[in-house]
Amino acid sequence: MKHTDQALVKACLKHKKQAQEELYRRFSYMVKGVCLRYSRDVAEADDFLQDAFIKTFEKLNQYKGTGALGGWVRRIAVTTALESLRKQKIKVTELSIHIEQLIPDEEADVLFQKIDLDVLVSKIQRLPLGYRTVFNLYAIEGYTHQEIADDLSITVGTSKSQYSRARKLLIQMLESEELRTQKILNYVE
Repeated sequence: MKHTDQALVKACLKHKKQAQEELYRRFSYMVKGVCLRYSRDVAEADDFLQDAFIKTFEKLNQYKGTGALGGWVRRIAVTTALESLRKQKIKVTELSIHIEQLIPDEEADVLFQKIDLDVLVSKIQRLPLGYRTVFNLYAIEGYTHQEIADDLSITVGTSKSQYSRARKLLIQMLESEELRTQKILNYVE
């Protein structure tokens, strides 16, 4: 039986095992996707996932029901991943800011739309930590550069620089893979 968000939360707060399992099943795929984007690999993502659900169940009494439960759980997953990265004493480093020639947004958007989601996530995981973190917060989670700067204790300029460099590096990785694939196809023919 599938519960509404409110009913599911109430049942979980009463420590009903079936409700807790339902909450996990309902949101684990989404949370795993969030965790994969912030992690270096699947093992680290699994650690983030476990921590995120522990915090979700611990804080469930704080869910007010004013928004979607999934959005609330997602926010906990993002916060948990960021906290885990901070515990590792990994910080986004300040970089000198200069304007670089970037591929126009329209071309990049077309390239990103052609790519399989799993391939894109694997490329995001290969980004340096600072780039990966800022890219996820800005491009995926929808944070502003000011919010990112506040959360990561960096400047807005550093957030913008990290994002544009992450985007450029992702595009280079994707174009390189596309070129490799084309060479393989040409060789096979």
